[in-house]
Amino acid sequence: MKTHLAAALGSVVLTAGTLLGAPAAGAQTAPYPSTPFDVTLGASSVRGTLTWYDRSVGAGGKLRAVDCNRVRFSTYDASGNELGTWSTSTQCKVTYQFRTVIPSDVPGGAASVRICLGDANTALKCEWYNRP
Repeated sequence: MKTHLAAALGSVVLTAGTLLGAPAAGAQTAPYPSTPFDVTLGASSVRGTLTWYDRSVGAGGKLRAVDCNRVRFSTYDASGNELGTWSTSTQCKVTYQFRTVIPSDVPGGAASVRICLGDANTALKCEWYNRP
């Protein structure tokens, strides 16, 4: 009898400990803000999502290169100073998936991102995206 009582009591204590250690409902942290992007140049395009972190910006998506194209991402602070860059290599006649993080190591992170689509050496079309 004592064995059954001890087992039952242990089960109650374990359940109570689990419930007390669980986070409160709704205590989850909010996700980082995100912004969809689309830069189209003729039949070529780069599309995806920017994710605004505290000291960097994540970029993921697809470059559709009909001829030979390259995409470049640049992050900027609120004063317009460039903080960091990243670019693909030149891609020809392919759909190229990418996922990267562009540095913006200032308090509060980047205020904006400039995305440029062009050929191997020249940015032919650029779009600006502001932090939400």
